[in-house]
Amino acid sequence: MCDGWGWWGKIIGMGGKRGVRRGSVLVAYLFTVVMAGTTLPTPLYAIYAGRLDLSPLMVTVIYAVYAVGVLGTLQVFGRVSDHVGRRAVLVGAVGFSAVSALVFMEFSGLAGLFVGRVVSGVSAGLMTGAATAYLAELEAPLGDRGKAGLMATLANMGGLGLGPLIAGVLADHVARPLFTPFLVGMLLLAPVGLVFAWRLPETVARRDGLRAGVSFQRASVPAAIRAPFLAASIAALASFSLLGFVTALAGQVLAEGLGNHSHQTAGLLAALMFGAAAVAQVAAGRFPPKTAILAGLAVFPVGAAVMVAAVAAASLPLLVVGALVGGLGVGLAFRAGLTLMTLVAPEDRRGEVISAFFLVAYVGLTIPVVASGVLVTLTSLLDTTIVLAVFLTVLAAVSAAVITRIPGPRPLPAAASGSRRTRRAGAGGGLWARRRRGRRRWRPSGPTRRADRGSRGPPDGRTSCWRPSRRPGSRL
Repeated sequence: MCDGWGWWGKIIGMGGKRGVRRGSVLVAYLFTVVMAGTTLPTPLYAIYAGRLDLSPLMVTVIYAVYAVGVLGTLQVFGRVSDHVGRRAVLVGAVGFSAVSALVFMEFSGLAGLFVGRVVSGVSAGLMTGAATAYLAELEAPLGDRGKAGLMATLANMGGLGLGPLIAGVLADHVARPLFTPFLVGMLLLAPVGLVFAWRLPETVARRDGLRAGVSFQRASVPAAIRAPFLAASIAALASFSLLGFVTALAGQVLAEGLGNHSHQTAGLLAALMFGAAAVAQVAAGRFPPKTAILAGLAVFPVGAAVMVAAVAAASLPLLVVGALVGGLGVGLAFRAGLTLMTLVAPEDRRGEVISAFFLVAYVGLTIPVVASGVLVTLTSLLDTTIVLAVFLTVLAAVSAAVITRIPGPRPLPAAASGSRRTRRAGAGGGLWARRRRGRRRWRPSGPTRRADRGSRGPPDGRTSCWRPSRRPGSRL
């Protein structure tokens, strides 16, 4: 028998739902602000290019080094929060984000741009894994892991879209457009002090130090799942290529293709694309992974084609539509691809498979984006967008051809032909099947009234423990 929140209450130091929810909101807020800091430079690249006489190629290289920081951090420090605690890594990510902002504010030369982008990549790499796990563990006592996933998705993509919007608006209305946006980003990080003032709970009970958590994460794929991995990773590569092109060259596209030099419009264009991707990622969880990934593969080449038409016709409305459609496709394809990998990867090698998946995805932020910069420099913006659209269409076709060849669910066993609930559980074996969300209930550990059984929380004034209720087909 245990008292109140039991072992979980001893770990988190909070004894009520309000305290746990407050911690989740704070983590989601910091997650959002750190990710926003990584995209603050998006509408400012045109200003940097004008002041430093940078070619489109150099702009794309500056953008691409961000991926180096993210990948290096994920590969070496990806598991560090399991060993030193989520809170420490969260604070470290906020610290790197603040350092990145300081570099951009004080060193606006070429070297400062490279260093600032790498450091912001480190902050994103630390924050993404730690904050996602933190939210899932904070929401676990409330029995609502689905809400944790939703909060993490919205914080991640919402932050990426918020950064360009803030920087674009400020760049058009303040005297120091390369200083003020990063100052605002630093000020938004100020609530990190509440991590300690509110005693933000630490959810990792056993911590064995930094040295145990620092190791190179091997990226490999078992032979048995190479087909679904190939399909999902190609989709992720294409998705990140489109995102990288828009965020790196939004100002170039508007200025050269449409004659629009507004930094606010450039920021809004990137924000709309990330916002559409966030909405699509939320929607993707309601469909089987293969269905969602095929939908994304069908949609984002259409977005790229609409962007070609927008550049050819010098039409801003068409460009906005292309960004929205492309964002929807990116969100569907990437979220479904990641879900597919978590479903098919062997449990003892899941970390390696996910690392390989992200490695391929972030290649889309480097090689295709830099290649776009080369093409813009050597040819024209219209030729570059045409080549990009063809490239994305080919990748989408290859990915769809592979994924449609993956076998569907196995036939139901005879034992699964009983109750409706049992049949639903048996249907969950195939990759086309929808992942059903498990439900958690409070199980009283002592005598209690029948009316109290099955409640979402412990009866007031009674001694009880929280335990997950396992049901056939539930996902804990």
